[in-house]
Amino acid sequence: MRVRGRSRRRISIAALTCYKPGHRSRLIYRPRRDDSARDGRKSFSWRDYRDLLIAAHQQLGGPIVLVRDNLNVHKAADLRE
Repeated sequence: MRVRGRSRRRISIAALTCYKPGHRSRLIYRPRRDDSARDGRKSFSWRDYRDLLIAAHQQLGGPIVLVRDNLNVHKAADLRE
């Protein structure tokens, strides 16, 4: 994925790679610009990850098997629900 821009702003991207037997693989992603004035965060919150998972579930139309790393925000109790 190519990201072009001349500003020095930080951009973070959260992504899911999706595989289903007999279908093409898919990449579902959400970019987040470092806009500390908006909410004070420079990275994704558990709510951002939750919204990405909800969007993926709706777009794929089926259950999701999620494999996560041990990033602290991924361990949030609210995200596990």
